[in-house]
Amino acid sequence: MSQDWWRHAVIYQVYVRSFADSNGDGVGDLPGIRSRLPYLRDLGVDAVWITPFYASPMADGGYDVADYRAVDPLFGGLDDVRALVADAHELGIRVIVDIVPNHSSDQHEWFQEALAGRGRERYIFRDGVGDQPPNDWESVFGGPAWTRVADGSWYLHLFAPEQPDLNWELPEVRAEFRDVLRFWLDLGVDGFRVDVAHGMIKAPGLPDIGHADQLKLLGTEALPFFDQDGVHEIHREWRAVVDSYEGERVLVAEAWTPSAERTALYLRDDEMHQAFNFHYLTAEWTSEALRAVIDSSLAAVAPVGAPTTWVLSNHDVQRHVTRYGGGETGVRRARAALALMLALPGSVYLYQGEELGLPEVLDLPDEVLQDPMWERSGHTERGRDGCRVPLPWAASGPSLGFGSGGSWLPQPADWAKLSVEAQAGDQDSMLSFYRNALRVRREHPALGAGDGVEWVDGPADVLWFQRGDFVCAVNLSGEVVALPDPGAVLLASSYYGVRDGQLLLPPDTALWWEV
Repeated sequence: MSQDWWRHAVIYQVYVRSFADSNGDGVGDLPGIRSRLPYLRDLGVDAVWITPFYASPMADGGYDVADYRAVDPLFGGLDDVRALVADAHELGIRVIVDIVPNHSSDQHEWFQEALAGRGRERYIFRDGVGDQPPNDWESVFGGPAWTRVADGSWYLHLFAPEQPDLNWELPEVRAEFRDVLRFWLDLGVDGFRVDVAHGMIKAPGLPDIGHADQLKLLGTEALPFFDQDGVHEIHREWRAVVDSYEGERVLVAEAWTPSAERTALYLRDDEMHQAFNFHYLTAEWTSEALRAVIDSSLAAVAPVGAPTTWVLSNHDVQRHVTRYGGGETGVRRARAALALMLALPGSVYLYQGEELGLPEVLDLPDEVLQDPMWERSGHTERGRDGCRVPLPWAASGPSLGFGSGGSWLPQPADWAKLSVEAQAGDQDSMLSFYRNALRVRREHPALGAGDGVEWVDGPADVLWFQRGDFVCAVNLSGEVVALPDPGAVLLASSYYGVRDGQLLLPPDTALWWEV
């Protein structure tokens, strides 16, 4: 395994509940992931990031942790983690696990003690203003960010009421999580994706924001409960722990910030190794928007010497086939988007199922929805379940190969044709395109890690750039565009033509070639 692997890695996100079910209970688990590791090797990824599998009441799909050192029986046991890590390493795949430090479950022993009047300083309890909460902060899942307890005081939860925020001003909390990191590092994991890495410190005095609809400000404006400068001291403590272990263990920040420059602060050489590039994920499918976010992303990380990351989907956002228009248009754009993303310098994150071209499931019945957003919003926000439907591995069977029983969310019937089985032998399928694109990226010396791109002037609405002798062009216009005949093509996201010495590049198509 190469040094500085995280600078160029392709990392595949596994949403554990929906990847593979080994025991037929309808829920994905650790042995299921282990059984499918050869698939990930053949896909061509360097690492796998696994969402939380810790002991949890599952009020938020496992992001409400009751015991940070235990595996929930729904997913397996500690021996399953050890076996998974060992098998992954044998196949050349690193393992990154989720850590959830901003909040615990309300069933965590610390919070239960707090409700009984002991150790309340571990959480953020405040007196209200008359019968009202201490301030006007809103939960990311809807409604107020405060819940009142029996003695009349209120506790803060930036997410669901079952997820009370921890008080990171308290040394005991910091020491506990440093020990949790060591527990999993000792077990052999290669790093951590840090959930809500921007949230652990709140502004002094917990000031009001002054208006409603605060979620709309997430990632665009400063908020008193996110991206406070004090989080960086915590990250430096964590980096020291991670660096004390051999094998290049890494920290990856989920950090929603108002700008690429603020994100870069998480990537100084004594803090996180990587941070998710949400500004790229949310960019519109236009040449102007994408070029702007590519330039700003690369410029922001240059002063701190960190790699940029690129991501199109995850377990919290609508799948990009649907975001890009759905149907044939969405699929064409998704293929081109992958080629663009893999051509850029830095590290890439894939979300399970995007290599199959899975769309967002928009018609889940109300009665099966489990995302807390659904209830907290008064049934006005359907939440994130549509991107979490279990994967189709086979073209037939009770859960399309996900497991021997059903699946915790129903799969659309037409997903049979999108299954791994249906696509594996089809050279024109999305799965074959992903495998081929990842292979070319891995083999080409100009791709992977790097500092920047050299833009080439060309037709309007065409993104065209070089990296050494490598060239990528993406047509984001609605018309066929003519470019100089590139000769030997390395990769094409769709069909193209050559006529009279010119390359004819169709709309929503990306091409790689060498000069």
